[in-house]
Amino acid sequence: MNGAIVVSLVIFFLMGVPIAIAIGLASIVGIDIDGRLPLLLIPQRMFVGLDSFPLVAIPLFILAGNLMAGAGISARLVNLAKSMVGGIQGGLACSCVLTCMMFASVSGSSVATTFAIGSILVPAMARHGYPRPLAASIQASSAELGVLIPPSIPLILYGVATETSIGKLFIAGIGPGLLVGVALMALVIVICRLKGYGLEDRLNRPRLRDAFIKAIPALLVPFVIIGGIYSGIFTPTEASAAAVACAIIVGFFFYRELHLKDIPRILTQTMISTSAIMLIISAAALFSFLISRSGLPGQIADWFSSVFETKFGFLLAVNALLLFIGMFIETSAAILVLAPILAPVAIQFGIDPMHFGLIMVVNLALGMITPPLGVNLFAACAVAKISLEEIVPQLVWFVATVIICLLLVSYIPAITLWPVAMVFG
Repeated sequence: MNGAIVVSLVIFFLMGVPIAIAIGLASIVGIDIDGRLPLLLIPQRMFVGLDSFPLVAIPLFILAGNLMAGAGISARLVNLAKSMVGGIQGGLACSCVLTCMMFASVSGSSVATTFAIGSILVPAMARHGYPRPLAASIQASSAELGVLIPPSIPLILYGVATETSIGKLFIAGIGPGLLVGVALMALVIVICRLKGYGLEDRLNRPRLRDAFIKAIPALLVPFVIIGGIYSGIFTPTEASAAAVACAIIVGFFFYRELHLKDIPRILTQTMISTSAIMLIISAAALFSFLISRSGLPGQIADWFSSVFETKFGFLLAVNALLLFIGMFIETSAAILVLAPILAPVAIQFGIDPMHFGLIMVVNLALGMITPPLGVNLFAACAVAKISLEEIVPQLVWFVATVIICLLLVSYIPAITLWPVAMVFG
């Protein structure tokens, strides 16, 4: 059955079948070939996969992100970031990274971050003399912080798939998120110094005091979300509802840029995004059940143990595997399919499941900025109005920088686990 599922899944992917449908059809092929399982199992396991309280957070965080994008929050965060780092050469590019870090703490989605921030900063960088392919590369690579810094939809999916605490995963994501953010800012400063970009970035720089005052309502949103989770006032799922409430209050009553006529459009966007993710989750639940029932995780664990004697070798192999898979498979699907298989193997090698979860998410986040299926690339190209071929040469240094950060996260567990120990003891 395992061989039939894997082979059919690969065939469906090569045929261009949508990911959720490919996973579901591969599972049905496995059930049919096995012949011992009833077809009633298909809807049953797909329903069980969605029957999880933490999954309620996904549509609510998506809704909160869409509300915030239309509420003027992104513009205030951009001005705040420009006032903080805009005084140096390359400050505008650094403000792109910094704004993405701040917006990530309220959206949980890299694509939403790309459109919300990129639509403002990519044209601004182009006006200041940055080549559009470079501006798009900065935006695409910075937006992946949306899946690292809490709240993060991929971390929610990993927590559900492996039964790991989502609250602790959120805290564990702070270290890798800050590491990648700081590394990207250092890279853009070096590029600007070497190429002579950003010499006029300090012009029209907002005053820090004024920008901060105007951004206070926007900054209250991540404070309420993250502070509420870490203080124990509410769970990550309840935090998603609080995020929606905060976005509505800020958009309607503080900035007054959110109007009733915008709500149907925002709800439609949210339903489309949620439906796509939930369909993948339900299909992956059936797939994971069949894989687990067949004993494949144990077989893979035995194989890894026989081939790799050390944790170092195992992590190197897993990183190479995930880096390759992330280039071709959407992040949510990859986590839901691979996490239940690889996490038990990682535990056998003495790797903390929270640490391994961040290794997976950082690795698969790379897939968002690597061809041929990097969703952030397509979003950034759409915002910058350039072709994929134009952005790829500029992207090499950003991918290399994130790979270095990935290796640091993989082999220095304290980057991930130290914040968790500080909060939970």
